[in-house]
Amino acid sequence: MANRQYPSAFLKSVLQNGVGRYICQLQRLTFQFSKVHGTSRGVRDFLEEDIIDFARKNPQIVLYVTPHNKFSSPRVVAEFLNGQKRSVQLSELDRDEVAKQVELLRTQSGNDVVRIRKPIHTDFPSIQGTWHPFANKQTDLNVTQFPTPNPTFAYTAKSRPLEVFSVKEVKKHLQDKMEESEIS
Repeated sequence: MANRQYPSAFLKSVLQNGVGRYICQLQRLTFQFSKVHGTSRGVRDFLEEDIIDFARKNPQIVLYVTPHNKFSSPRVVAEFLNGQKRSVQLSELDRDEVAKQVELLRTQSGNDVVRIRKPIHTDFPSIQGTWHPFANKQTDLNVTQFPTPNPTFAYTAKSRPLEVFSVKEVKKHLQDKMEESEIS
């Protein structure tokens, strides 16, 4: 049964992000919190102690801080380069958990979460399974210690004579053939 919780789409990524250089897809973060309400304590601690370091490490992200008395439920609103906006509730979170949420938003691309569809569809899928390099090989290869004295894929004399015989044996064989031809 298919999972229908998320809409399905083909896999997509930000075009050539990381080819040449990485472009952070997060454009703007807006912190909305209450100056006095207890649920905003973690956000206030994060802003007092960690926001300067975050801003120095990520100069490409614009930060807005909007303290207000009416925001009883603190949140951060993230805006991405593709125009998407995400809002994350931060109520009752401590400073470290707020930092984790901000870091998660920083590393996201802004694309919606979707079920990944396969690029090819068939009404009659294969029942044979996925091919791998050991699909038709002997099963004793799984327990053999290599190099082995009895290789399973040894060359025969007809396929590779120079590798099977030593150089001395080949020279002796050629000498014998030349002597036979001189005698006759």
